Amino acid sequence: MEILVCLKQVPDDSVEIHLKPGTEEVNLDGVDSVVNAFDTYALEMAARLKEAVGGSITAITIGPEKARDAVKTCLAVGANQGYLISDPAFEAADTLGKSRILAAAVRHLEAEAGKPFDLIFCGREATDRATGQVGPQLAEALGVGLITDLVDIEQTGAGICAKQETESGYRRVEAATPCVVTVNKPAYDPRYPTIKSKLAARKMPIPVLSAAELDNVDPGRPGSHVVRVYEPAKRQAGVKIKEETCEESVLKAVAMMADAKVL
Repeated sequence: MEILVCLKQVPDDSVEIHLKPGTEEVNLDGVDSVVNAFDTYALEMAARLKEAVGGSITAITIGPEKARDAVKTCLAVGANQGYLISDPAFEAADTLGKSRILAAAVRHLEAEAGKPFDLIFCGREATDRATGQVGPQLAEALGVGLITDLVDIEQTGAGICAKQETESGYRRVEAATPCVVTVNKPAYDPRYPTIKSKLAARKMPIPVLSAAELDNVDPGRPGSHVVRVYEPAKRQAGVKIKEETCEESVLKAVAMMADAKVL
């Protein structure tokens, strides 16, 4: 099975990030860049599927030269080859533009290899923007099927069977290949690279795909713009109610809610 995993390099979401004083500019000084968490889940799911049925995994990302490190990370934990899509013409692209760029890259790599991708994995969303738009837009650009919010997947005779998480539980969804899938957090964690796999990944070539190599794909003018950037309001401390009896505590809580007009 030929698998493509789309990933994004994002600021480390385990670090509390603030704006620069007096501005709407995010302060990323000293914050490391990492592979988006949902994309690591997608890669792990793809790697498990490859181990079960055989095949190859290609990792790809759009970004500046430093995004090459994200591809190296994927090469160290299951990907067989990786590509960096980088060009000044792509820097202003929004999610729709990036989906067009990725679609052009898919067609380029398929033509170069002489065979199509069976599955294209994307994370559910990126932790720095959380729009969840690229996967569905990529499926539309390629004209293939889409399954979102996967937590498990297996190959069937006709294609794939996916376990999809919904607001009310889970459901099984079958689809023919090729198709795009977006991955939520599964029941297992992504694997860690070993020293040996890290050293091997450093030696692997990561070709750069420019706009010229992608037939000068036009990402289009951004259809969205940022209105305002601000930090969330500080959460206020809660109120502890400690009366002598449970009944008195309940009465006091109800009275406080009535005063606040939330009843």
